[in-house]
Amino acid sequence: MTADARKLTIDVIIPLYNEEEVVAEFHLRLMEVVRRLREEYDVGIYYVDDGSVDHTADELAKLAASDDGVTILELSRNFGHQAALTAGLDHAEGDVVVMLDGDGQHPPELIVDMVAQYRNGYEVVLTQRVATDRSRFKRWTSAAFYRVLSVIGDTPVTAGSADFRLVTRPVLAALREMREYHRFLRGMVAWTGFRTVVLPYVERPRLGGQPKYSLRGMAQLAADATFSFSLVPLKIALVVGLGFLLLAAAEAVYVFSFWLTGRQHLLVRGWASLMFMLLIVGAALMIALALVGMYVGYIFQEVKRRPVYLLRDIHSKAAHQRSRAEDADP
Repeated sequence: MTADARKLTIDVIIPLYNEEEVVAEFHLRLMEVVRRLREEYDVGIYYVDDGSVDHTADELAKLAASDDGVTILELSRNFGHQAALTAGLDHAEGDVVVMLDGDGQHPPELIVDMVAQYRNGYEVVLTQRVATDRSRFKRWTSAAFYRVLSVIGDTPVTAGSADFRLVTRPVLAALREMREYHRFLRGMVAWTGFRTVVLPYVERPRLGGQPKYSLRGMAQLAADATFSFSLVPLKIALVVGLGFLLLAAAEAVYVFSFWLTGRQHLLVRGWASLMFMLLIVGAALMIALALVGMYVGYIFQEVKRRPVYLLRDIHSKAAHQRSRAEDADP
């Protein structure tokens, strides 16, 4: 078979953390789509076990033993959703790579439409939630986050987007070169600037279990996005500082005017007003120092150059067969 006639290869990356209840059902739904795709393409599946502490690893081992196209990447501990996706991206070998969550909320059927958009010439196929049963609080905070990030950042990020996307080989190569420790893949993919199309989808209910993104986790992701893609918080601190400098200058002119006009006896030495200003200035200074400290902390973690994740093992049927052959060889 010539290079021109070679089948397109598609790798699907699914990060998992403590999803023993849904792994089998999700894989069945995914395989319904993969079997259709394999009629025309070579499709590989990469499950990334992000340090699960339940029986997710056992469920994944069964899948790897029954399907040559399934590879399990086992991380040494829980490094987080973005790190798990990065592990999959680092090991994927396909012409195109599809990322989706393994809890069932991302419909696997949409992969067919994503591949079709790739055939139309797009290098990045994003997905966007158009309807969801999320709480009003989550919808409001999500919309506010993307709106603020698009305003303060240099890279606009599609509102309602998720880590359910298709990227081509050039985009994958670009992402592999971006080795920052604090990762926000939605912003990183947008930053690359490749030709992009957005597909809408309706988010489905989870197949089981509990959501793994807590409020704290979402806040951390928002912080990573903000401090990785914008210097606006530092600029705000500078503006606030300059504003209080102008207020101090205005106060000095106001007091000096009493001396120039001989009305210094009207000046009242007030404790309350003094303390009020001290509290305001002190709060402004603390906010500015906190913002600077956040950036310094991020810089500190980056310059240590620690890996984004650590891999304990790779499991696949092919690797298992090679291992058995090596053990049998005298």
